[in-house]
Amino acid sequence: MDDSPLQVLSVPTAPYPDQRPGTSGLRKKVYVFQSNRDYLQNFVQSVLSSIDLRDRQGSTIVVGGDGRYFNRVAIEVIVQMAAANGVGRLLIGQNGIMSTPAVSCMIRKMKAIGGIILTASHNPGGPNGDFGIKFNISNGGPAPEAITDKIFQLSRTIEEYAICPDLRVDLATLGKQTFDLENKFRPFTVEIVDPVESYANMLRNIFDFAALKEMLSGHNHIRIRLDAMHGVMGPYLRRILCEELGCPANSLINCVPLEDFGGQHPDPNLTYAAELVQSMQSGQYNFGAAFDGDGDRNMILGKHGFFVNPSDSVAVIAANIFCIPYFQHTGVRGFARSMPTSAALDNVAKATKIQLYETPTGWKFFGKLMDAGKLSLCGEESFGTGSDHIREKDGLWAVLAWLSILATRQQSVEEIMTEHWQTYGRNFFTRFDYEEVDILAAVEMMEDLEIMMSDKAFTGQIFSEGEKMYKVERADNFEYSDPVDGSISRHQGLRIVFSDGSRIIFRLSGTGSSGATIRLYVDSYENDAGKIFQDPQVMLAPLVNLALKMSMLQERTGRSAPTVIT
Repeated sequence: MDDSPLQVLSVPTAPYPDQRPGTSGLRKKVYVFQSNRDYLQNFVQSVLSSIDLRDRQGSTIVVGGDGRYFNRVAIEVIVQMAAANGVGRLLIGQNGIMSTPAVSCMIRKMKAIGGIILTASHNPGGPNGDFGIKFNISNGGPAPEAITDKIFQLSRTIEEYAICPDLRVDLATLGKQTFDLENKFRPFTVEIVDPVESYANMLRNIFDFAALKEMLSGHNHIRIRLDAMHGVMGPYLRRILCEELGCPANSLINCVPLEDFGGQHPDPNLTYAAELVQSMQSGQYNFGAAFDGDGDRNMILGKHGFFVNPSDSVAVIAANIFCIPYFQHTGVRGFARSMPTSAALDNVAKATKIQLYETPTGWKFFGKLMDAGKLSLCGEESFGTGSDHIREKDGLWAVLAWLSILATRQQSVEEIMTEHWQTYGRNFFTRFDYEEVDILAAVEMMEDLEIMMSDKAFTGQIFSEGEKMYKVERADNFEYSDPVDGSISRHQGLRIVFSDGSRIIFRLSGTGSSGATIRLYVDSYENDAGKIFQDPQVMLAPLVNLALKMSMLQERTGRSAPTVIT
C-alpha cells in the first residue's frame, strides 16, 4: 500500500456563463453536469472560493443529498475538491444521503461553516431528469443573495480549480477516514454519519413522542399512510414513525430511495401523489402525508382524501401551536408567510395579537427573521412549512405537528379544519402554473400589467364578474423591506388587493433555457358560514376569470389551460 501523501492539483479551466444559483442553488438537467467538462468542478470551486480562505482552513462542511442520479459522482468530486481547498473535515450522510432539514440540523449542531446539499428538490430525477447543488450557510439556511451573487461572479471569472484526484472515500461505512495530503500539516478527515440520528434526537426534544406513540400504536390507534415518493424520506419514516412511534410497517409506501424516484415526479401535490390520494379515498386511513425528493415539503390529507391546502396548514398549526411542547417552552415570537401564500395565517396572527411578517418567496428571508429572534413559525403555499428549530422548511416536522394536534384535540383532520374556518373564516386559494411559455410573451405580459396597475385611475376601480363586484384597494409590484437589516428586495411579484381582502398575484419564475413559468395566485376570503364549505374552484372562478381578462394571459401565451392547478 502506498502511504505517500496525496497529490493536490491545480487544473486550468474556463468559465461557463450559466452558473447563477437561484433560490435553491444551481439546478440543471443531469446531462448539463455530465456532458460539459469541469461544469460541476467549476461550480464547486466557486462555492468553496466564496468562503474566505482563513475561514475555510480547518473548517467543517456537511454534505448530503436526496439520492438522485449523479449524487455519488458529485460527492466524490466535492470530497476531492474540499480536501484540496483546505477544508479540515467533511461530515457526509451514509451513502451520500441526508434530507435537507437534517443537513440544516447537522450544520447547526456541529457548528459547521456550511453545507452542500445535492438535490433538485421536487423535480424529476434519473439520467434524463434534473440535478442540483445548493450551498447552505453556518445558520443552516440557504445562502442569501449576497453570497449566491458572489458564487456567480466567481464562476464567471474562474481560471483554475484545486482537486485531489486520487482521494477515494467509502460512503457506505460509518466512521472517520483520514487522508494525508501534500502541503497540508494536518490530515483531512471525512466522517460518514448516520443521516437520521441527530435529526431524530432534535424531533424528540420538540414533540411529545409518548403521546404520539399512544395515538399511533396504542389500544385505539389511528391508521396513517405516509408516502416518501422514493425520495430521501424513506429511512427517516422507517426509523422515526415505525421503529420509534410504533406505526405498522405497511403505513409507509414508496420508502426505498431510488435514483430516478421510480420514474415518478417527487412533488407532494394532488397531481403527482396520486397513489396516496387514491389509497386515502378508500376511507381506511385517518391521516395521510406525502414528501418531496429532499424531504422539506409536505402535503397533508385527511380521511377520504380530504385535502389541506398548504396555506391553511400553517394557519392551523399557528392556531394550535401549544399542542407542540417546544412552543410551550420557547413561546411564540412571530408568524410569517411568503407574499403569494393566502392570508389564512394573518387571521390567526390578528386574533392572537402575534406579529405577522409577509416576505418574498424563499426560505432565506424567514431564516434572517429567526436569527434575529423575531419568528417562530412560517409557511409557503408551495407545500413548505417550518419553524425556528432549523433554517429550512421541514416536511416531517410539519407532519408531526399535525399528528400532535390530532393527539391533543382527539378530532379528525376534517373536523379540525372545519372548526378553524368557522372560527377565523376561510381563505379560498388556488395557484395556476403555466409552464414553459414563451419568455418574451411572458415578460411583455408582466410589463403591460404593471403599466396598467401603476395608472392612478386603477386604484379604486370596480370590476364586476358574474354576481361579484371587486374594488381595487391597492396594486403594486411587491417590495420587501427587511426588518432586520433594512435591505430592500424589489420586483417580487405583481399583486392586486381588493377591498374585501381578495387578492390576485402574478409572478414570473424559472426564466431558464426552456421558457418561463407564469404563476397566477388567487386568494379570496369568506366568513359567511353558509359559504365556507363550497368547492374552492367554484368560489374562485370569478376572480380567476377577472385575472385572465386583465392579463390577457391566454391570448398572449396561446394557453387555454394551466399546466398544473394547486
